[in-house]
Amino acid sequence: MWKGRFQEETTDLMKRFGESISFDWRLYKHDVRASIAHANGLVRAGILKSEEAATIADGLRQIEQEIAEGAFPFSVDLEDIHMNIEKVLTDRIGPAGAKLHTGRSRNDQVAVDMRLYALDAVDALSIKICALRSSLVGLGQRHPEAVLPGYTHLQRGQPVLLGHHLLAYVEMLSRDHGRLQDARERIDSMPLGSGALAGSTILIDREAVAKELGFSKVSRNSMDAVSDRDFMAEMLFDLALLGTHLSRLSEDVILWVSAEFDFMALSDAHTTGSSLMPQKKNPDAAELTRGKTGRLYGNLMALLTTLKGLPMTYNRDLQEDKERLFDSIDTAEMCLDIFTEMIAQATVKEASMRAAASDPFLLATDLADYLVKQGVPFRQAHEIIGKLTAYSLEERVAFPDMTLEHFQQFSEAFEESVFGVLNLDAALAAREAIGAPSPQRVNDELAHWATKLDLSAP
Repeated sequence: MWKGRFQEETTDLMKRFGESISFDWRLYKHDVRASIAHANGLVRAGILKSEEAATIADGLRQIEQEIAEGAFPFSVDLEDIHMNIEKVLTDRIGPAGAKLHTGRSRNDQVAVDMRLYALDAVDALSIKICALRSSLVGLGQRHPEAVLPGYTHLQRGQPVLLGHHLLAYVEMLSRDHGRLQDARERIDSMPLGSGALAGSTILIDREAVAKELGFSKVSRNSMDAVSDRDFMAEMLFDLALLGTHLSRLSEDVILWVSAEFDFMALSDAHTTGSSLMPQKKNPDAAELTRGKTGRLYGNLMALLTTLKGLPMTYNRDLQEDKERLFDSIDTAEMCLDIFTEMIAQATVKEASMRAAASDPFLLATDLADYLVKQGVPFRQAHEIIGKLTAYSLEERVAFPDMTLEHFQQFSEAFEESVFGVLNLDAALAAREAIGAPSPQRVNDELAHWATKLDLSAP
């Protein structure tokens, strides 16, 4: 493609070092789409005849089909997907193929391909995030009365419904979904027509090409258009944060399926055994998801590091962007898929959850609130219940087993009504504020998300 300027052949080592066809081949659909739209733009500019554009489109669609079927002869000598397609197209249809690159550079060509690819990826990821949210909501709806301890510092804190715990992850995933949709607005800008860096004297109606490709707008600065990878960095950040949320969910699942917690069991189809210990049933899907989060972080940092010292405009360093984005998209999609499937088939052990949630100390805060309602200042109430807790531990007598006299040793504000506080279901029902885990609130919230995510009734 540049033989007019060079007198020596590129060495085999340089070809291997510089090629990207081994990974950017997956842009083929988007490259074909963009090339057909560009050809139509060249028709409007008077460079191509309609018949030539039609021949180009037919040839490109044939190449697209061959690639999809695994029958296309990729060549490392041609470096990338763009030149592989263009060379074969020109060999097959002649001069019309050689005209296709008029008014564009590989710089704006790859920029538009990557934006088209990113738009498709955002749409696919958004669907998968919705599927996982649906799976979590469905599990909560199937177990409306399941109650378990809520934890801080991995120490039992207060009782919550399982649905409330799962809805916390629905909220996280909803923010992930929203961030991707926000990113989509910035991806949705067509750079084609920017040329290598300064546009072209071949005037193409860029807005018409953008409309054909489904972009809502065109880039406003040719130098920025060919060098901009902000949209990739933004996507990689969004996927890294998604990975954070999936990793936290993984950790909860890993704890819940342990013998120490025994809150949940995963299906045989989503676990593995040990090569040595025959009794083992390992939550590998959750552990792998937790581990793959590091890849998502690494890809983000790799791209940011690549970008940080680049002068304007295009530099070959930018070839390093694609594998980072491809890998993060693939990783996120796989993690979302496996978790959606795994959660849908998980078994909740409600009895074990309730036994753990029946720890009387989980209602210590409720006792403090009781004293507050009796007129005791909160800090004083907090101290009283702290002393009561120490007494309970020292004397090995649980709160429900204490007499009124026991309570009144610590405060005269305690009355017979205190025993009504020491009821797990009553304590949950009393948490009626917006965002709190009362059964009514949780059921309403699950129903809200079920409707929003278009779930059928459980």
